[in-house]
Amino acid sequence: MAPEVRLNGPNNEPLGVVPLQEALRMAGDLDVDLVEVVATASPPVCRLMDYGKFKYQEQKKAAEAKAKQTVIEIKEVKFRPGTDDGDYNIKMRNIRRFLVDGDKVKVTLRFRGREITHQELGLALLDRIRADLAHSVVVEQFPKLEGRQMMMVLAATAEKTPDKSADKPAPKTGDKPASE
Repeated sequence: MAPEVRLNGPNNEPLGVVPLQEALRMAGDLDVDLVEVVATASPPVCRLMDYGKFKYQEQKKAAEAKAKQTVIEIKEVKFRPGTDDGDYNIKMRNIRRFLVDGDKVKVTLRFRGREITHQELGLALLDRIRADLAHSVVVEQFPKLEGRQMMMVLAATAEKTPDKSADKPAPKTGDKPASE
């Protein structure tokens, strides 16, 4: 629509302000497309580029970014107020494995029948779980009762990897080299 445009070449080098017909002719000569980059500028900024190749590269970048992203899942581990030690240990091992894999863990405690009258037993079990994992988890959702279920959500803490140079003792200024 504009009579003249500010034109950039295929390598994004500025070619100056040229009439629109001249820009279209240059695009045809180079066998590329004339793409409007900034329409609100005065005069509009256009670029000579292979638009199909540009869209393909953008699509590849988007696919690569999607492949690199990590999906955090919420794994659920169910307990009962009377869960015995053997079952408790197996479920704790699973919780630790889920946390190491980078997933969040939803700990669900289900009350059946008259067990709901002793909610303190369930709360004590969830506190035991939290205490056993205290060094490696952060509680994202503290225990809350919904109907006949008590739930708590746990996530792994973001621990820093220890610096290897910190393991080596720093040389003392007063020490002499061993070769002397």
